[in-house]
Amino acid sequence: MTMTQAHEQAGFSGAGRHITEEDEITLTSVGVDIGSSTSHLVFSKLELERQNTRYVIVRRTVLRESEILLTPYADDGLTIDAAALGKFIDRQYDEAKLQRSAVDTGALILTGVAVRRSNARAIGELFAEDAGKFVAVSAGDGLEATMAAHGSGAVGQSGRARAETVMNIDIGGGTSKVAICRAGKVLEVTAIDVGARLLATDDNHVITRVEEAGRVFAKKAGLNVEVGALLSDSETETIVDHMIDALLEVVLLQDMNDEAKSLLRLPPLEYRGKIDSVIFSGGVSEFIYGHEQRSFGDMGPVLGRKIKARIGELGAMLMVPEAGIRATVIGASQYTVQVSGSTIFIAPDDIVPIRNIPVVAPEFDLTLDELDPDVIAQAVQVGLTRLGLVDSEEPIAVGFHWGGSATFWRLDAFCRGLIKAMRSTLDHGHPLVLISDGDVGGLIGLHLREELEIPEAVVSIDGIDLREFDYIDIGEILPSSGSVPVVIKSLVFPGSTSGE
Repeated sequence: MTMTQAHEQAGFSGAGRHITEEDEITLTSVGVDIGSSTSHLVFSKLELERQNTRYVIVRRTVLRESEILLTPYADDGLTIDAAALGKFIDRQYDEAKLQRSAVDTGALILTGVAVRRSNARAIGELFAEDAGKFVAVSAGDGLEATMAAHGSGAVGQSGRARAETVMNIDIGGGTSKVAICRAGKVLEVTAIDVGARLLATDDNHVITRVEEAGRVFAKKAGLNVEVGALLSDSETETIVDHMIDALLEVVLLQDMNDEAKSLLRLPPLEYRGKIDSVIFSGGVSEFIYGHEQRSFGDMGPVLGRKIKARIGELGAMLMVPEAGIRATVIGASQYTVQVSGSTIFIAPDDIVPIRNIPVVAPEFDLTLDELDPDVIAQAVQVGLTRLGLVDSEEPIAVGFHWGGSATFWRLDAFCRGLIKAMRSTLDHGHPLVLISDGDVGGLIGLHLREELEIPEAVVSIDGIDLREFDYIDIGEILPSSGSVPVVIKSLVFPGSTSGE
């Protein structure tokens, strides 16, 4: 059974808390992060209060943080050893003194090689009994960069100091992700093949792992590296120097040379303004901030030391992250809301239920007298890129705050922009899912179907305030009222409170 199949069979899950029934709720949540290099869990108690149309976290208590596990692999070096990983996960539940049934909700984040189909399927099996309660996310480079910026506190810092632009640099085992944050938002992200485990060695300096990008940097250092060969300390230092040069090509916000561009995994950053402060996260950040001294058979200690020596080139204040290697999702909150049938539009009726839909919340001003379809489309595309959803083969929900009057021409421009931006999703056979906190759900749905005559399914509901890193389940229409139940699951990051 795959993670998706298990989720579909589980139906509506977990907490069973309804927004009209309780003003305060307490949940036990778990965040599971499984990546190419490391894996870990964190158990938390979340206290939520109702504010308007949604619950927000007002207090978070960490119950237990697991140890950091070097992700176990089978002999082929590409397939994650699910049995070994499962034993590690079971032990963490035992040490946290929690039965799986006691966990209300959670998040399973897969990155790097864990996203590969065979690995994701095997890992999903480990959580099959929890699938209905969990948000399962396969994170590409864009989403990883965005999550790291939230988890490290870079997004929150940029929101607290409104005029400040914060750069988050997340350096892991295989890649480095960079995010530009301002006014509590991630503006732009990119990623480059720079990481601590592009080359790994045993205690005798014998190479045990070589990634393709590791060969590139070794070649620049005049070395030919292969598994089984020796790698001296001085050779490691030279390779790391070239890695840092490539990373600085990105973070100094200058035009990059072709060699560095070839290592990019996302388009280069376009931002050319001032960076006020910089925060490092990811495994290598533990060495940059002096939290870790041990060597794990990779280039992490050298990379951290050399980056720290060159931080001055950034010309920005170095900030301490709220979380370093743990700058990732620490769980999920969850609650249920029932949406009135009077202003929603769902056609055809049997398009629901749909579950575990990621939400993109574009930055556009819908209070303007005239709306431009191209501006609407561009804003949605930027949001999709930020969350790594541009080429998603799954349905996506667009969450927005409607402002101004609902005139024909304003509705028309808005809807045309949405169709343009979401064309790839529609071409995959998925519905156009729109969620507003206003009262225009029915009007927008009618305009899409009757005026623009789009043949694809449309789900347009209102009265719900959604944000990025929300995931929603939309249930079947209730015949008695025409309403629909909606389960909202929100990813939770270190430091998440109602102030964010």
